[in-house]
Amino acid sequence: MEYVSTRGSAPTLTFEGATLAGLADDGGLYLPREWPRFSESEIAAMAGLPYAELAARVMQPFVGDSLSTGELRDLCKQAYGRFSHAAVTPLKQFDEQQWLLELFHGPTLAFKDVALQLLGLLFEKFLTRSKDHLTIVGATSGDTGSAAIDAVAGRERIDIFMLHPRGRVSDVQRRQMTTVLAPNVHNIAIEGSFDDAQAMVKRMFNDSAMNSRFHIGAVNSINWARLMAQVVYYFAAAMQLGAPARKVAFSVPTGNFGDVFAGYVAAQMGLPIAQLIVATNINDILHRALSDGDYSAGVVTPTAAPSMDIQVSSNFERLLFDCGGRDGTALAAQMRGFEADKAMRLTNAQREGASALFTSARADASDMAHAMRWASENCGEIIDPHTAIGLHASRSADVPAGIPVVTLATAHPAKFPDAVERATGQRPQLPGRVGDLFAREEAFDELPGDYDAVAAYVAERATPSA
Repeated sequence: MEYVSTRGSAPTLTFEGATLAGLADDGGLYLPREWPRFSESEIAAMAGLPYAELAARVMQPFVGDSLSTGELRDLCKQAYGRFSHAAVTPLKQFDEQQWLLELFHGPTLAFKDVALQLLGLLFEKFLTRSKDHLTIVGATSGDTGSAAIDAVAGRERIDIFMLHPRGRVSDVQRRQMTTVLAPNVHNIAIEGSFDDAQAMVKRMFNDSAMNSRFHIGAVNSINWARLMAQVVYYFAAAMQLGAPARKVAFSVPTGNFGDVFAGYVAAQMGLPIAQLIVATNINDILHRALSDGDYSAGVVTPTAAPSMDIQVSSNFERLLFDCGGRDGTALAAQMRGFEADKAMRLTNAQREGASALFTSARADASDMAHAMRWASENCGEIIDPHTAIGLHASRSADVPAGIPVVTLATAHPAKFPDAVERATGQRPQLPGRVGDLFAREEAFDELPGDYDAVAAYVAERATPSA
């Protein structure tokens, strides 16, 4: 399997190369040269497999020669053996049409664990082969940071520098990052928004002064391997609900567009997905882009769903590339215009390609609270604010009655206890496996929202590449 950049001029890489590279050196994102596709009989044959075995089957076409079938299966068993539920991503029923896919049974209580537990093992495997050292630089709106840190803390040949917007993540999210005191973990609280942090990370990938000294890698969903692992739970849920003989729709709380793009990949692979519903909060750039072609960034407004407080969704570029004829040169020019003006119009081809599968919905604070109350009072389910936005979009979507709609539950409600309690009157408790999180010592550094300050911090502490 070969990987190409969305902007057309970076070298073609293997799966191993794309995993270690993260962002392409032309500023684009890697994705497969072509989509592998399963037949209906091949999908049907995967029904009932244990999650780790299913993951290996779904991901093997993307891995190519970088890992043997046995190596990939062993890594999947190791990654998903840390989850607290035997099904890894269990499915629950709300009513006759609405379903909930729980993605928060990993060690940091968020859907990011499903991909990052595997990604940490992939990094270790590939770095041991090359005897290189990787400097991971990431930005988090809350959950990516803790999941990535848990996945690589203490691992040899890896340093991780995680940026989060100071005061804009929940206490649980922050402590899950800052109480990990491994020597290879560096937490940085910056002034500004997640978009500011993400822009710094992208700039560092293209900073020749940094790249000449350090092998910089990514754990954000700009890394293809992380997104690839998220494709698996779409297959798992859809097959439980009757695929490939039955179509299934999904509603996805969306910030950086990686999670819902994984659903798009599953559809390209042959999974019969009827609709992908992009659920946003009031930071609604994706809703505007999908509904009327207006991809223009506004000012980020902090909400009770901080992981969705994003105005620049990196993975949207992958969809624009695939729907726009895979013309890297044209997309590079389009993205340069957006980076300069923070606004652009989708082309007709991009809009038509997206509308074949995607719809979108926007939820404000009232919509979010109402969805949390509905789940609690009618179904006995306590859900977090992000999942509530997905449920609001799911219940308001125009999906035929015979098609089940699965809302992705992206985080455990105890990660956002104040918001849940305000809406439902119930304060969710952290699972016992999290332990004494609020009694642990924290360690992080505060930096201004200035790229040079962050780059100097990383350069002082990172290990140069081999």
